Amino acid sequence: MKKTILVTGSTDGIGKEAAFELASMGHRVIMHGKRPDAGQKLADLFKNKTGNPDIYYYNADLSNPDDIKLMASAIENNFPQLDVLLNNAGVFMNEKIMLPNGLEMTHMVNHMAVFLLTLRLLDMVKQSPHGRIIITSSMAHSSSIDFGNLNGEKYWDSYNAYAVSKLENLLFGYKLHRNLQSEKSTVTVNCLHPGVISTKLLHAGWGMGGGSLQQGAATSVYLATSEEVSGVSGQYFVNKRPQKSAAFSYDKKAQDKLWQISSINF
Repeated sequence: MKKTILVTGSTDGIGKEAAFELASMGHRVIMHGKRPDAGQKLADLFKNKTGNPDIYYYNADLSNPDDIKLMASAIENNFPQLDVLLNNAGVFMNEKIMLPNGLEMTHMVNHMAVFLLTLRLLDMVKQSPHGRIIITSSMAHSSSIDFGNLNGEKYWDSYNAYAVSKLENLLFGYKLHRNLQSEKSTVTVNCLHPGVISTKLLHAGWGMGGGSLQQGAATSVYLATSEEVSGVSGQYFVNKRPQKSAAFSYDKKAQDKLWQISSINF
């Protein structure tokens, strides 16, 4: 069945590969990036390569909440429903950058952008009979969180900021799953670790290479399309299989607190 799928961060790395594979399968793919000319050229290239005319490009800087809201509104205005929201975009920062909205860059792009975009598009996903929300976390996620240091108020370290943001992805995903369950919604929410893959992010953070982009996209594409996971929700997938994330990620009080703090920002 043809799905309408939004892939954030789909002009580079794993997101680009996932978008191409999903387009090759005949799905309607909404690509996202932050360089409009390059992004549109890539969407046009994918149309030619796959023979699929149903590929669209939307622009947004995920460090800017106004950009995220504008993109969400544009998508709402142009599509009746969203079958899959694949939150793939992420950054690894080697220096601390505070944004005009008072949030630190890693926290903003890796968690707050996911939080804001997902909640803005949630009604669209609910329009799908089998809506799916997918959040890209990492095996590098932290095993604890200091809620008084989300923006580096006390200390900042590139690895810690990234690891905490990937824990935030899990806390948010599990909390959203709980909320949707209580509403008896059919929308599923799952998180994933894509693998240690050769991307700009891996090179920036660890100065090393890894697996192929095809390997990196495999679990995302699986969660977006496979009937095997229809109805499966609240899980953390590695290599297409559910695994346990850090014990702290299942702490409901922590999930609730992060949601409350995140909501205040917007």
